[in-house]
Amino acid sequence: MSETDSAAARPRNATLRDVSVLAGVSMATASKALNGRANVHPETRRRVLEAAERIAFTPNTLAQAILAGQTGTVGLLTNDLDGRFSLPILIGAENAFGAGKMSVFLCDARDDAIREQYHLKALLGRRVDSLIVVGSNTDPRASLGRSLPVPAVYAYAPSNDERDCSVVPDNVNAGSIAIEHLVATGRRRIAHISGDVRYAAARDRAAGADAALERAGLELAGGHVRFGEWTEAWGRAATHSVLDQLPEVDAILCGSDQIARGALDVLRDRGVDVPTQVAVMGFDNWNVLTSGARPQLTSIDMNFEMLGRRAAERVFDAIDGKTVSGVETMPCRLVVRGSTALGA
Repeated sequence: MSETDSAAARPRNATLRDVSVLAGVSMATASKALNGRANVHPETRRRVLEAAERIAFTPNTLAQAILAGQTGTVGLLTNDLDGRFSLPILIGAENAFGAGKMSVFLCDARDDAIREQYHLKALLGRRVDSLIVVGSNTDPRASLGRSLPVPAVYAYAPSNDERDCSVVPDNVNAGSIAIEHLVATGRRRIAHISGDVRYAAARDRAAGADAALERAGLELAGGHVRFGEWTEAWGRAATHSVLDQLPEVDAILCGSDQIARGALDVLRDRGVDVPTQVAVMGFDNWNVLTSGARPQLTSIDMNFEMLGRRAAERVFDAIDGKTVSGVETMPCRLVVRGSTALGA
């Protein structure tokens, strides 16, 4: 069989013209009936719908969207190299978009400004209806500008332009929740090991922790936060220092789960029981670290899926013409495990 014969043998997809001919109406009337327009007689609508069903007519949704000025797609532009933040944010956004029949294109700029601009042009070339921009940390990032042809919502890392719409985790409150939990479990001599002080997340979590300590009438063990790096190696080094200088410490709050894993290593090596003698907790609730720890690690979850859902809601608002600007903080949540509570 030749290519021509093969093509002729393949069934042709039903078209709007086929529906209109079978129903005995014009193409314009068939289109109005299929799209639920009000100015179509009920009997005519019934004939059109029955005709469409008889020949298995499927409308070209992309063509419909373009004619309507929308394509039903959103671009998610991320700088999160390993997906720790962007993937759960993507899941939350897709869950919110599901009912609206919208799809998400994911592009990783890898913290490269040139690559980001390349992906931005590609997404705009696909005529996305909006953008969600995910940062690699919670420090403010450069705005994509006011000349974008579509609305943009910034998630995790806020835009440095207050006129933009940004949705971020409430790291200050996260620090407060952590201290409140440790105090509730009877801890009174709490040390705090965190990451790079240049990062907003480290400073904000420390500010929230200090405020909660003050409300509880306590002071931080050692008098200051031990800032360093976001690594297990720093967690080990800092924990050795804490135990040598503050033998009475009964809890260590760590600025990330990675730091906390390092702290747990040292406590185990030095024969300190967790949580009976010293409680340990972290931030981010990164499952690969929390569930693999011994004991399993109590952590503050940044609620990334909720963050993604709210970003998607703000996208819907923007597409509907509702202007939302400024930075919106989303609540974090405590996940209790065995490193702070016996039997957890």
